[in-house]
Amino acid sequence: MNRDIALVLSSGGARGIAHIGVIEELEKAGFQITSIAGTSMGSVIGGMYTLGKLEAYRDWLLNMTKIDVIKFLDLTLGHGGLVKGEKIVQVMAGFIGDALIEELPIPYTAVAVDLTKHKEVWFSEGSLMKAIRASISIPTVFLPVTYNHSCLVDGGVLNPLPLDAVARKKGDLLVSVNVNSPSSEGYILPAAGNAKHESGYRTARENLNKRWSELVNRGRKSAKPKEMGLFDLVSESINLMQHRLAMYSIENHQPDIVINLPHRIANVFDFYKAEPLIEAGRVACRKALDVYESNVESQESEVVK
Repeated sequence: MNRDIALVLSSGGARGIAHIGVIEELEKAGFQITSIAGTSMGSVIGGMYTLGKLEAYRDWLLNMTKIDVIKFLDLTLGHGGLVKGEKIVQVMAGFIGDALIEELPIPYTAVAVDLTKHKEVWFSEGSLMKAIRASISIPTVFLPVTYNHSCLVDGGVLNPLPLDAVARKKGDLLVSVNVNSPSSEGYILPAAGNAKHESGYRTARENLNKRWSELVNRGRKSAKPKEMGLFDLVSESINLMQHRLAMYSIENHQPDIVINLPHRIANVFDFYKAEPLIEAGRVACRKALDVYESNVESQESEVVK
């Protein structure tokens, strides 16, 4: 059985932490990742892996609390987003430094979207930090990135599962990891985590919803109450859009192994759930590998007959 893998990691905010568990399980099973592509959080995890910094990044995530997440939400009412992203970028820059994509040990691609030219941008060379910063710029959440006279945002807008962007080698297996599936049937979601900081975290989400309302209703005398906060409404809409686009990508490119995790496993900022999310990635990967290996065995049996 071929053990070389072209790995594609989806967008999904904090849900993308599950990519770490997938990678660990793939390596445990004896697979070798020979190329990688990712969008948004998928580009972060893929970049950390290619740099050899994934273990250190995982340990940092495992120590994150709800209060830490709140501190990283540097809210702004500036144009283009609710979160500046500067604090998050500073942390990632500490891991990534001035690394260049073309000098990484395996081919790597991060996907962003150019709103000015209405097209995808594939970063397969140049600054890894700039590529990731552009790829994680969730529209209306993080401030977009200005690059070469273009306005760059999260690649998930057009390509949340960039199966067409990954470099391939002869005989490798194409593996997709989608953390935006709408179904959680038969899936045990991770625990909510320590309730100690629940109040503060809830307040942070309420602030995001409040900022959204202020932006949308600016200039109005009053705003009607909403059953769902505007930030949550946009977040759920993006989840649905990304899953549908991911399904189209899977249908078009027919990956050898498909690993799906439900979008309700975590919200976009639930980075304090690192431990259960990593374990969820391991579990989902094992299930997918069992299906793949069973299919291979069946095919081999048919050939023998």
